[in-house]
Amino acid sequence: MLNKTNMKAGPALGQSGEDYLEAVLVLGQEKRAVRVKDVAENLGVSRPSVVAALSQLERLGLVRHEHYGDIELTPSGRACAGAVYRRHRLLLRFLGEILGVDEAVAARDACLIEHAVSAQTTERLMAFIQAKTEDRGLKREERNGGGRRKGRKAAR
Repeated sequence: MLNKTNMKAGPALGQSGEDYLEAVLVLGQEKRAVRVKDVAENLGVSRPSVVAALSQLERLGLVRHEHYGDIELTPSGRACAGAVYRRHRLLLRFLGEILGVDEAVAARDACLIEHAVSAQTTERLMAFIQAKTEDRGLKREERNGGGRRKGRKAAR
């Protein structure tokens, strides 16, 4: 389950389990009810694969799913899926906006990296992105004539 030290899923969950939880979270934000068919289409896997994964996630207490019913994240499942999704979005932003990686490549790489990044690295990366974004905003403001410039007196 969730390891509070690094906010990553434990070894029983793994990359595949995290992918299923993230898919249920994202699909749930897009529509009210999430079904096996939706997850299968989203991840490009078969429906029986989704059912098998959901059984494991249900045993771990991360989802609720009745046969032919909707899929629902438990509070633990929502926390885990949210952590994976936040790492994904952060990495996507870093790769695309900061490093200038092509959008498709950044999306693929973010999916791969999100499962291996620790909470400490995630926090540092977030701070770095915020600093870079603020720095860009200040530079843009300076280019556009905003704020006081050195060597000039403020207008009275």
